Amino acid sequence: MTALRYVYAVCRPFRSALQAQLTGVAGAPPKQLTHHGLIAVVSTVPEADFAEEPLRAHLEDLDWLTATARAHQQVIDALTVVTTPLPLRLATVFRDDSGVRTMMEAREEAFRRVLDRLEGQVEWGVKVYAEPEAAEAAGSAGAGRVGGDAVSGRDAVSGRDYLRQRRMQTRAREDIWQKAAAFAGRLHEKLSAFAEDSRLHAPQNAALSGASGQNVLNAAYLVPRADSEEFVELVDREKDDAPGIRVELTGPWAAYSFTGEFAEEPEVEP
Repeated sequence: MTALRYVYAVCRPFRSALQAQLTGVAGAPPKQLTHHGLIAVVSTVPEADFAEEPLRAHLEDLDWLTATARAHQQVIDALTVVTTPLPLRLATVFRDDSGVRTMMEAREEAFRRVLDRLEGQVEWGVKVYAEPEAAEAAGSAGAGRVGGDAVSGRDAVSGRDYLRQRRMQTRAREDIWQKAAAFAGRLHEKLSAFAEDSRLHAPQNAALSGASGQNVLNAAYLVPRADSEEFVELVDREKDDAPGIRVELTGPWAAYSFTGEFAEEPEVEP
């Protein structure tokens, strides 16, 4: 069976060894391919799965795509521990080592420019969610019962009172969303001032991400590795304890959001 070359990332030479048992896509261990002082991190994959036609079909298979993206990310995460990788797009495949070197030759100047900018940097992700249901639950717990009857519900109140309560709930939800959006704007301004660079991504669709609440901030921040602890502390200090606002911090990752045309974030969580 013919083996193709799957390329994970391009980086500068590094001294620290990768994990001895590290495997990548299709279960093969990654290796280093050197060209003009740059390293392409590659592994072999079967042509039966990664040639153009079968690969196009596999990319429509969510289970296959999820497993492949996780294996890809596993290698990128290992590289991020020992160096500053420039991740390439998921399923970047070439016929052989010569094809990989030809690609590196053609894009050498761009690779070096991006690697110079990313040297010593990692990416942190910050998301802010508006969660009106959580605020309503907290309010209900605090309100308790009045005269032995639940405060809300058709059985405990008249139709007019029920409609009034529904309007109040709608206004409360809108108020929480506005507060979350304002908080997210202030947080992004402070984190952007600390970071070397930042990117605003489109809010995540809750139906696709599975996260609770409405995503009002989905941002990435490029931070010097040495300053990461201070960045995390800054996020913790700025968190708003108000019910209905949730902050999610992830990282450190390879700088997917700052590599221009070379990489895209995986379709699944690393």
